[in-house]
Amino acid sequence: MGVENPAEQAQVLLRTRICNPNFIFTLFSDSPDSNYSKLKYIMSSSVTEACNNSVLLLGPRGCGKVPILELVIKDLLQEYPDTICVIKLNGLLHSDDNCALKEIARQLCMEHHLMFSKMASFDDNSQFVLSMLRECGLAHKTIIFVLDEFDLFTQGKQRLLYSLLDAMQSVTSQAVVIGVSCRLDADQLLEKRVRSRFSHRKLLFLPPSQEDLQKILQYALLLPTESELPPQYVTAYNTKLLNTLSDDKFKDIITSLCDSDSTLNHLLRFLFAAVCHMDAKSGFLSLDNFKTALSSIQRQPKLEALKDCSILELYILVCLRRLEVKEQETTNFNSVMKEYKSVHDSFQTSDYYARNVCLRAFEHLLQRQLISLVDNRGHGQSVEFRPVRLLISSYELHQGLKSYRSCPAILHKLIDRGV
Repeated sequence: MGVENPAEQAQVLLRTRICNPNFIFTLFSDSPDSNYSKLKYIMSSSVTEACNNSVLLLGPRGCGKVPILELVIKDLLQEYPDTICVIKLNGLLHSDDNCALKEIARQLCMEHHLMFSKMASFDDNSQFVLSMLRECGLAHKTIIFVLDEFDLFTQGKQRLLYSLLDAMQSVTSQAVVIGVSCRLDADQLLEKRVRSRFSHRKLLFLPPSQEDLQKILQYALLLPTESELPPQYVTAYNTKLLNTLSDDKFKDIITSLCDSDSTLNHLLRFLFAAVCHMDAKSGFLSLDNFKTALSSIQRQPKLEALKDCSILELYILVCLRRLEVKEQETTNFNSVMKEYKSVHDSFQTSDYYARNVCLRAFEHLLQRQLISLVDNRGHGQSVEFRPVRLLISSYELHQGLKSYRSCPAILHKLIDRGV
């Protein structure tokens, strides 16, 4: 068996890093102002000082709320192995109060090696959970309740939230309730009686700043000098990578990436795709790898749909766009046909089709959802007379025409000219 190629070893190492949230988010764990440090302080104080706490983790999806929470829980379990019990619920599965309470009882039974009864009623499970909170508090054991999709638990009478937060008012209980939600107004969804028992602590998770972005890129992609990889290869790779990261073209790629989605999850998917495209022969991450990664993760369904359009359908889309630029009040099939005839008469194009053929192409565009009806009124009316709107932007249409191999040159002129 031959010696493994250093480039392949580096690729495996980088992919393992990017897929490991504990590695990525450890970068921010040292800062006292980080959400990791704040959350760990709140949770550890409940363990060490035997007090109750509640906190909401709020922010857009993909900003690291759950990975940071998991990292904190993992560290606390290592520091206090026998004094923490973690109960996890998800609003998508357990938004019903009865179902949620039953799941809490089941997880508590598993944690403490007790028999769980599926036939227990809501009141039985409620009494069991309250007694477990009391017993764990007396034994100086903290129960951490993680409520993912927290906003879904606020639907209905909020009996579960009230029961948990009310039980935490007792001096004998020792618990932490952590809500995770992408809704920034999640605390405003709570009823008055629940809100009065909530501690109103909130941690806001946002997409990384430009400074953090540079730190993440270097932290995730630079190879460690102390590893099994050849030192000369590591030095050459790191030098090449730093040059690429400082290149203005690379910064344009990152700007384009963040314009569509600036979350950390999206960035990690992009880096994983770039590493997968790394050249095995040279063993370096090049600018082309990042360009390929960007195009592979930024799927544009409308552009893909344009590739399957006929020439006639492209003419109809361009005519619709021209009518938009002219700010015509109502646009329907008849007005499109007038514009189509006007283009034909002005440029004497060879691509001129009969009205019934154009109508079938128009209906096909409706099916492909490249155009849509303005409203649902006039169901009995023919499609020819119902107002429509274009569902593809001018930029997307322009890009689609450029990538269409057999697109007539006149369409390029019409779309560049606008009118």
